[in-house]
Amino acid sequence: MTYGTTFKAWRDNTPAWPAYTEHAFVQGLGDGTLPEAAFLHYLKQDYVFLIHFSRAWALAITKADTVEEMRLAAGTVNGLINEEIALHIKTCAEAGIDEATLFATEERQENLAYTRYVLDAGHSGDLLDLLAALAPCVMGYGEIGRTLAATKTADTYGEWIGTYASDGYQQVCADVGALIDAAVARRLGDDPTQSPRWASLQKRFAMATQLEVGFWDMGLAP
Repeated sequence: MTYGTTFKAWRDNTPAWPAYTEHAFVQGLGDGTLPEAAFLHYLKQDYVFLIHFSRAWALAITKADTVEEMRLAAGTVNGLINEEIALHIKTCAEAGIDEATLFATEERQENLAYTRYVLDAGHSGDLLDLLAALAPCVMGYGEIGRTLAATKTADTYGEWIGTYASDGYQQVCADVGALIDAAVARRLGDDPTQSPRWASLQKRFAMATQLEVGFWDMGLAP
């Protein structure tokens, strides 16, 4: 399953992409060597992250030009709130961490830097600025889940991997990729790489990818 031509162009021109999708944290998920304390620390921070990420996708609805753009953004908000966040609540509850504790998690600076960067992209720019900042998280987790499902050597984090490797999540990635492709074509024309805006959108995507690397780094430093 592909995630769209725009995403592929942005990813292929982002040198930090492998550092994100092949990070030591990711490798630890695949071979089961990631310490449980590091995983729970990451989940608590990611719970806070997903709340802000959901707000950013809700902002995308207000930035949309068409009902279809609104529909796809709204569907993503639903998936984040009712599926991804629910997984975090369930996994942490099994480890004795309730939702009230999750909600009270003190936000680490790496988390704050990333979420506020994404929200600022949306508030200060248009839908394309916001989508470029949102895309690395959505599609990166899709690539990571799909790769780990095929290569993992332990089932310690099988439920997490399965969530992002699932047909449902892979379809989310494909839908978001189609949303980005259509939004780019609508605003920049049939040859968007020749637009003066293309380079700035690429930079937004690359910065968000760097912030994803920082988020994994944070996960390894409880």
